[in-house]
Amino acid sequence: MKEVKIIGAGLAGCEAAYYLANRGYQVKLYEMRPKKMTPAHKTEKFGELVCSNSLRADSLENAVGILKKEMEMFDSLVIKTARIHKVEAGGALAVDREGFSEAITKVIKNHPNIEVIYEEVLKLDKDIPTIIASGPLTSDALSNEIINFFHMDNFHFYDAAAPIVLADTLDYSKVYLKSRYDKGEASYLNCPMTKEEFEKFYFELINADCVVPHEFENFGDKPQKDDVKVFEGCMPVEIMAKRGPQTLLFGPLKPVGLERPDGTKPYAVVQLRQDDAAKTMYNLVGFQTHLKWPEQKRVFSMIPGLEHATFTKYGVMHRNSFINAPRLLNATYQTKAYPNLFFAGQLSGVEGYVESAASGIVAAINMDRFLRGLKLHEFSRKTVMGSMAYYITHANPDGFEPMNANFGIMEDLTIPHKKKERKSLYGTVALAEMEKEKEMILND
Repeated sequence: MKEVKIIGAGLAGCEAAYYLANRGYQVKLYEMRPKKMTPAHKTEKFGELVCSNSLRADSLENAVGILKKEMEMFDSLVIKTARIHKVEAGGALAVDREGFSEAITKVIKNHPNIEVIYEEVLKLDKDIPTIIASGPLTSDALSNEIINFFHMDNFHFYDAAAPIVLADTLDYSKVYLKSRYDKGEASYLNCPMTKEEFEKFYFELINADCVVPHEFENFGDKPQKDDVKVFEGCMPVEIMAKRGPQTLLFGPLKPVGLERPDGTKPYAVVQLRQDDAAKTMYNLVGFQTHLKWPEQKRVFSMIPGLEHATFTKYGVMHRNSFINAPRLLNATYQTKAYPNLFFAGQLSGVEGYVESAASGIVAAINMDRFLRGLKLHEFSRKTVMGSMAYYITHANPDGFEPMNANFGIMEDLTIPHKKKERKSLYGTVALAEMEKEKEMILND
């Protein structure tokens, strides 16, 4: 029985381990937690969601929704577990994060072909088949090993998580239940603001004190308070606000489609999304932040309905690591320099929970093919899986940044269609193409 080493029991690592173990490989899965924790993880469980509990849109008119369906064709552990532990979130797939990670941990630890080794990996070996899926919170030691091994420059940006409040401490005389445009089941708690309330909140937000990242989180750099490299897809709300009030009003506080129960339209709305199955906790949607904790309590308590809220978890900012994929990787997630070494997850240059898990499946498929002496498989750019792999390995290496699943990176549609049919057609084409590729892969 052939052995494969996988570093990291996050979403990508668990998907890769599950795929390979189900195909008869003996998987050695290395996870440093709980012996060594990260700045953002709170538990030792596998597949822990450290930022949001949302896996984003679940519609086939959205690229990440199509991606979920593609993953399900390959028996995705992450997606089938998410559906079991789903909580209501309108058109999105959100999960009870505790139940979700606990279930993934149970499956992985009970699989007869997976050996979990609780140990921090400090060195890479080019002769051992390895999938490096250590995630955006890769330890300093392994980060430096990767940098030296692949002759890279420093690699990181900063990411942030949103705070969570207890449901029974909200003021329900002000907060109301509704999904935007009444899409799906009403599943968001909404905190409406008048123009005056918003302007006062906005002033305090842009003038609140932020945490300065520790020097060790920047590999020796010395960032200033407002000079932190952040990812656009997970922008801290206070940095977003400094671009102007309209950035919030057309972003996380957009009031459109969220009328009050009496039919009146608020000036701005803060949405709260269910964070656990019991509906005891809600997170502030779009409120990733690196404000100091007392400032979070002070400023966010200005939101109507949150005046006396108990914050069970404050937002935190942490370093996210990623490689320069265009220089290091093929579109199969195999490294150009060392055939035995593959990357997967956010470390590879994809961005997002679902994208990370999907890259774990692709890396595992190609590790399997590599070890069986087959030609590695590059998925078509008609598929979301293929478009992500192509983008991160063919983008301009100068200034490369992580990328989410989106229609803009997919192959242009060649079938004549009306504009209103465009999004659904992407899904139809992608899933038809993936069905053909799946049959070819599984029959090789």
